[in-house]
Amino acid sequence: MRSLLEIKNIFSPSQIIDWKKASPVHPKNRGIPVPTLKIKEGGCNECKVCETECPTHSVKILSNDSIRFDYGACLQCGSCVTACGKDYIKNSGFLYVFSKDRDSLRITYTNGEFTPEPEPADTAEVAAFRKLTRTNGFLYREVAAAGNNSVECELNASFNSVFDSEREGVRIVASPKHADAVVFSGPVSKGMEGPLSDAWEVMAGPKALIACGTEAVSGGLYPKGKRPKEPDLFIGGDPPRPDVVLQAFRYLMGRFSFSFQEALHKYMQSEK
Repeated sequence: MRSLLEIKNIFSPSQIIDWKKASPVHPKNRGIPVPTLKIKEGGCNECKVCETECPTHSVKILSNDSIRFDYGACLQCGSCVTACGKDYIKNSGFLYVFSKDRDSLRITYTNGEFTPEPEPADTAEVAAFRKLTRTNGFLYREVAAAGNNSVECELNASFNSVFDSEREGVRIVASPKHADAVVFSGPVSKGMEGPLSDAWEVMAGPKALIACGTEAVSGGLYPKGKRPKEPDLFIGGDPPRPDVVLQAFRYLMGRFSFSFQEALHKYMQSEK
């Protein structure tokens, strides 16, 4: 029986994700909230219930036609969408919330639209890291800096047969001395500031610091702690899915051409 199953698997189609067909939008997921064009028609009445209901204060009503989202602080919980009784905000299903620049994750909409801004040029550190890892991938040490372990669950899932992180040459190592990057989750509590800093300092360069998950990017529900330096990559979501994490890694390595604001703008245009 086992032999028959093995033969069947040989001829079965591969279940490994095809990055060429991967999409930043997943209709079955909430994704980040975005304003609808209804705000252009009627104008927001500035009740600010969405602000009150947002657990991380990632949404800000600026005027009756202007709204700002900080997607680095957004939990993608959908509370603002539920709170808005006018259907001025909706869940987009857009999940690729990552960038090398923290400010790129903050967007101000006017009449339900925005103009994407180009991302800043790579720093010397990121350019050196990309040159090192573009072909062979990288090893990383994961540091759980007082998070809720949901990010760790998704990182573990990234090594299964569907996502297959090692296919990209991305692997976890036990010691930061053997790593090319530190991936940390959680808001970085006082007790974890030292261990995170130590893990970073013992690594040889070129190296990268990666904030994985909303808590790591902005603190989320908690105060943001001290980091060794400004992260080289910010990955939003609480937690981000395995495919989102791996696409973000591919983006950092230079294997995936991507701009968060341009991709989101393209999605918004397609929804008109």
